[in-house]
Amino acid sequence: MKRSTDKYLPIGTVVLLTGGTKRVMITGFCVRTQNDEKKMWDYTGCVYPEGMIRADQTLLFNHNQIQTIYHVGLVDDEELRFKENLEKIVGQKATSDKKAKTTSTKKQVSKPVKKKTTAKNKKK
Repeated sequence: MKRSTDKYLPIGTVVLLTGGTKRVMITGFCVRTQNDEKKMWDYTGCVYPEGMIRADQTLLFNHNQIQTIYHVGLVDDEELRFKENLEKIVGQKATSDKKAKTTSTKKQVSKPVKKKTTAKNKKK
């Protein structure tokens, strides 16, 4: 029973979430829901040892919600390469999200454009 500072634990890792009573097995990474496409969850999971019983019972949680690690999933060369790529992609996505947020904020605070007065506008 241990805690990990690794951002993404391998698939198959069995954890207990803070405040939880049932263990969870990690089944995937970086998921967004249709209800909130801006929010990205670190992990998907299923109850352990039962596994995936129904598709609508997928658990979504973040790394900081993990209280205890009971078992670490398989770590091999393929998993290590995947984790490196995942961290790069997530880092790039976070950077582009920040840029998009900054751009949209700038647009919101920009000054309104004044209409030029022309001869046609003056006659009305």
